[in-house]
Amino acid sequence: MTPHNFLVLHGGGGPATVASLTAHLTKSFTVNAPTHPGWDGTERPESLDSVAALADFYAAYLGREGLNDVVVVGSSVGGWLAAELALRDSAHRIAGLILINSGGVDVPGETIMNVSGMTPQQLAGFSFHDASKLPARPAPTPEGLAVMAANAAALNAYAGDPYMHDPTLLGRLPGLTVPTLVIWGKSDRIFTVEYGRALAAAISGSRFDTIPAAGHLPWIEQPAAVFASIDEFMASAWPTD
Repeated sequence: MTPHNFLVLHGGGGPATVASLTAHLTKSFTVNAPTHPGWDGTERPESLDSVAALADFYAAYLGREGLNDVVVVGSSVGGWLAAELALRDSAHRIAGLILINSGGVDVPGETIMNVSGMTPQQLAGFSFHDASKLPARPAPTPEGLAVMAANAAALNAYAGDPYMHDPTLLGRLPGLTVPTLVIWGKSDRIFTVEYGRALAAAISGSRFDTIPAAGHLPWIEQPAAVFASIDEFMASAWPTD
């Protein structure tokens, strides 16, 4: 039976970055897209000081909300979080994983680009296939700058040391047994496509789809290709009777 519940875990850019992805999934599924504690003005308890702690938080969330047969979608640090959540899913609530340009692992020979302290313009240069084609955005307000700073502080609290990875995660990924799709924008310069291949290779039976002319947020630059990848994965992992 095809799972009908999705949990979308956003990356460091916050929930707005996954809005179009969530909108696509909502056409066919029930979607939960929470804001991680510490983003967009929400409070982050001091006990939430690592991705592992945040994964425990979301494991409790699934139980509290009574969510079962869940496909978890995670982007960037949200992909790292999704993998950690699935690895500690003792209640077997998670049916599948979709990891998009995910962080979290240490791959020999592949450097993770440290984006802390970058301006939005600098970050766009590393995140997008062609940042020059992005629409111009108005200058942020003082309130907007404060939210961005708080979001960056939350990301640093969860994933700043060691930066954007857990040295043990790559060795633990073979413990994932649910159907898994790994999607990667080929032009990502934060986590390279070879980094993505290594991550996918560590998950037995995973499918690895690359998205040409797309960077760190491929569903924004190439939505049709990303949505087709997700739809095909869902159909192949859970074929209809």
